[in-house]
This record gives sequence, structure tokens and C-alpha cells, in this order.
Amino acid sequence: MMTLYSTDKTALMEVQSIQRSGNDLLIQGKVFGTMPMTARLTPAEARKGFGLLSLKLVLFILTLPFRRG
Repeated sequence: MMTLYSTDKTALMEVQSIQRSGNDLLIQGKVFGTMPMTARLTPAEARKGFGLLSLKLVLFILTLPFRRG
């Protein structure tokens, strides 16, 4: 399970699974620890997301799993 935090370090969402559904990704979890949610990421929205990344940010993301936290 993966947890996403707000800027004040409170848990926003617990991601329980990421699955493929046709050409989309389904991200299932709980928001604020109680409210179940399924988010759908389409290929068009994923392409828009890549536009938000700079080279410096991509390098940071690649090294993120190996950093201390």
C-alpha cells in the first residue's frame, strides 16, 4: 500500500491497487482513510501529465525510491 500526504504531512489517500482497464489505469484506494475511491487515468490525461515534467524532475523521480525518507 502507498500513502499520499498533504503538505502538512497528514494522510490524504491510501492507494491500495493500480490496475489496467483497457487503455486506462484504475487507481483504487481510500481518501482520508475512510472514503473509498477509484480514479481513472486515461491516455490523454497521462500525456498532459508528461507536459508537467521537466528533465530535472524526471531525474528526481527516477532516484526517489533510493532516497531516505
